[in-house]
Amino acid sequence: MSDAVKPNPADAALVLEYDLDAPPAKVWRAVTIPALRERWLPNSDLAGAEPESSIAGEEVRYRLRDSEPPFRESHVIFRIEPNEVGGTRFRIIQRACDDRSKLPQAANTNCCLMRAA
Repeated sequence: MSDAVKPNPADAALVLEYDLDAPPAKVWRAVTIPALRERWLPNSDLAGAEPESSIAGEEVRYRLRDSEPPFRESHVIFRIEPNEVGGTRFRIIQRACDDRSKLPQAANTNCCLMRAA
């Protein structure tokens, strides 16, 4: 038996980081005002038009849904912070939702039962 830790796919994330010339307030408006967000992140890509959570001016989280079967879902988090040159450091983090909780679970535990003699 190996002591190696198996990676958890739910922990895997795609992280993109950009330094933008725009001030943080302008970037915040672009990711939170629906009419502005719709231009680059359409409602049709979202599981719900409203954010799942947000920290004003710093972070907003949306839930995305694939448009084709099997319609997998993921979370996308937008993090905004000022950078050293007066612009914005914009970080996009996308994580797959844990589909295992939606799958039917086996009724047995697939382990050996101990029986009294």
